[in-house]
Amino acid sequence: TIRFEGLVQRRLGGEPFAYLVGSAWFMGLEFVVDPAVLVPRPETELLVDLAARHAMAGGRAQARLVDLGTGSGIVAVMIARRCPHAELTAVDLSAGALAVAKTNAARHGAAIRFLQGDWFAPLKDERFDLIVANPPYVAEGDPHLDLNGLPFEPRQALTDGIAGGDGLECIRRIVTGAGRHLVPRGELLMEHGYDQAVEVRRLLQEAGFCEVASWRDDAGIERVSGGRLPG
Repeated sequence: TIRFEGLVQRRLGGEPFAYLVGSAWFMGLEFVVDPAVLVPRPETELLVDLAARHAMAGGRAQARLVDLGTGSGIVAVMIARRCPHAELTAVDLSAGALAVAKTNAARHGAAIRFLQGDWFAPLKDERFDLIVANPPYVAEGDPHLDLNGLPFEPRQALTDGIAGGDGLECIRRIVTGAGRHLVPRGELLMEHGYDQAVEVRRLLQEAGFCEVASWRDDAGIERVSGGRLPG
């Protein structure tokens, strides 16, 4: 009862329920979560659906994919389950996040190579058919960071930390670095904020991507944008 009362007080204090029970559901599967990783959000299902569809397009059964900023590993694990013949790599800067992601991969039988480092750094000169990312994109100072349990979630997974910025610094780094890690006609897909699609498409076009587009989530919000390298 003492433990239960403690959990009640933590919940009343705004801590996300997923952290209290140590797990959360995403796309029909239960994943381990702790304060080293974000709580899974339903809007991220769009990124998984698009990535799986693009990975299998044109009969690329042996596609090489990398998930940047994997966090709890939900995106990489779900892609691995949807595309069992794909070769999956997942990268995160946080050792704590990678520990959670490895646990989730083992729990759901997903064969994923995990690397620790800052975005592309641990990939050296490797190239992939598809890069996916759900990077930090909330602007530092956004009042939403103080609401709805966000103060309990890892700050570096929510925002780029640049005071007065637009929250897009991590996306800029991914877009500008992606060309060196994609094969010809390789693709990049990124989740972003509800009001960032226009700017993300512009960044992709400036970086030389073609077939640039955005896709809407179930709420009708442009939530994922991406493009393809020229052949």
